[in-house]
Amino acid sequence: MSTIWVVLIALAALLGGVALGFFIARKTMMNYMKKNPPINEQMLRVMMMQMGQNPSQKKINQMMKAMQKQQDVSNKK
Repeated sequence: MSTIWVVLIALAALLGGVALGFFIARKTMMNYMKKNPPINEQMLRVMMMQMGQNPSQKKINQMMKAMQKQQDVSNKK
């Protein structure tokens, strides 16, 4: 009877550890991505110039704001 309890406690601890690890890793990655966005203004400017567009600061700001808004929406889900 005690072997069953040991196995059940081990499984419960394993499942709890996996769940806790997942949520901690998720929160850490979300904070990292918020502090270090994958695309900054300089990268956006270079990409637009490679596509043949002449980017104005207004257009860069609009695109950065749209990307930030999209990131905020996806973080709330």
